[in-house]
Amino acid sequence: MSHSANSRVQKHIGDPFSDEPAIPQEKLEEIFADIQSDLRFDHELNGCLNCGICTATCPAAHYYDFSPREIVQLLWTENLDGIYDAMQEKIWACAQCYTCAARCPFGNSPGGLIMLMRETAIKHGMQSAKNVLRPFSRVMLKLISTGNQLSPDMINPEHFADWGPNISKVDAPLKLLRKAIPMPTLNTTETAWEVNLKTSVELYTIWEETGVLDQLETIDENLFDVILDIMDEKREDWDDWKDEQDDE
Repeated sequence: MSHSANSRVQKHIGDPFSDEPAIPQEKLEEIFADIQSDLRFDHELNGCLNCGICTATCPAAHYYDFSPREIVQLLWTENLDGIYDAMQEKIWACAQCYTCAARCPFGNSPGGLIMLMRETAIKHGMQSAKNVLRPFSRVMLKLISTGNQLSPDMINPEHFADWGPNISKVDAPLKLLRKAIPMPTLNTTETAWEVNLKTSVELYTIWEETGVLDQLETIDENLFDVILDIMDEKREDWDDWKDEQDDE
């Protein structure tokens, strides 16, 4: 029986056949090249003794099918199939606490490597990235469209209904709790600092030039369109304001 040179994603461990379409070798190489070409890659990956200290101290490894050591080994050995498979689910289990980086005798940072893999998953519009980021669309809209921080009183069932029943756990009496804080925190929707028009336009330019908006389009096209409309409107307001200054 001949074997295909292409890769595929297993539906379950030990699954020898699958109806899922094969992933072309060229695509696997492109994905790994994007990870490896990042300036942070050589700093985060220095070698691996396969000692398992990173996994032994990893909080996520205790609760999920996740191992920092596995991620390092996949990248160190350039296991393209394994890297692609890990990017479908496992890399999203990392809590980015960097306990692994503090413990590794080789000075590796599995958490940092996972960050590169996540960014690459977003760049390539992988379904895993779309699934993970979808509940945070409102947060991204707030941050990208205004440049402002997310205020705690936005985290409530009305704003984040798609987060499911667990959102009720954070439905605390925030206004009452803040009265017990002696100094103003400036972190509510009513008192949060506002970004002026010029700064907003400058932020939009940064989002464009750094490729943030291009990546957003691959993940959530609807959110991308909404943000573009907001950006166009504010740029028009900025141009109008400059014209008014010239007239004076």
